[in-house]
Amino acid sequence: MNRQENKHAAVRHGISALATLLLMQNNASAACEEDWLTVNERRTGDTLSVSAQNTNAYPITYAIRVRDSGTSYSGSRSLTGSLDAQETRPLLDMPLASLDDAKLSISCRWTIGSENAEHDDDYRYLLPYADGTSYRVLQGFGSRFSHRGNEQYAIDFNMPVGTAVHAARGGIVARTVESHNKGCWEDGCGKFANFIVVLHDDGTTGEYYHLQQNGALVAPGDRVTAGQKIGLSGNTGHTTMPHLHFAVYRATSRARSQSVPFSFISADGVVHKPRRGRHYLAVMHNQVGD
Repeated sequence: MNRQENKHAAVRHGISALATLLLMQNNASAACEEDWLTVNERRTGDTLSVSAQNTNAYPITYAIRVRDSGTSYSGSRSLTGSLDAQETRPLLDMPLASLDDAKLSISCRWTIGSENAEHDDDYRYLLPYADGTSYRVLQGFGSRFSHRGNEQYAIDFNMPVGTAVHAARGGIVARTVESHNKGCWEDGCGKFANFIVVLHDDGTTGEYYHLQQNGALVAPGDRVTAGQKIGLSGNTGHTTMPHLHFAVYRATSRARSQSVPFSFISADGVVHKPRRGRHYLAVMHNQVGD
């Protein structure tokens, strides 16, 4: 139900990652967890240069923090931005004289997607389950229990474990996790979440959380179409009962992400604000470009 805790603890494509690197060798590099973002250090002459490298086939937004002890470096220590697939970008140059015998470390975080993405508000999403079926909404937009702030526009559907999950919109599968078999509500339970992340053509991501173990029926790099069966629902991660958490996210600065408002197509027409307690019957309308 609280996808943000699931996203961070599960080291998401996502959903986020954290690593610490000591940069005092002639040439060094270290990858943030899951090897999506690599921070490289190179000494050239009297300068220490640090760069960020996206090692994957999907855009990411990063946040890198430089921490030092005893240096005289006066430049920016907090760096954030977006990297295209396989892109490497210089971050900073530090005079070696400012380091002397000091220690320098760098921490990093990333999330899938570009902070420059603009959601296509005219797009109408399919409901994330099979044609002709309906499931009760446990939490809609702005529900007080956990859909606030970054999760304001998320939806929880009451689904038994093993229910077929279908793509609400087409795109490229950017990340899947399906190895976990535990769901709980204590702090730290988010690391047990299974999920699928689909990168849409407008740069936003559709994210499907709490899947069952081995519940991803697609793999990174697969192109999926709207309505395609992609997974099986479950009860993993930070959760109190079996359900599917679905939302559309846009990457923001500092490697965070914000859910964005979107509309569903249902048998009763377009749903702009799914409401708690309602059932919406899925229909598979063709979507241009998917």
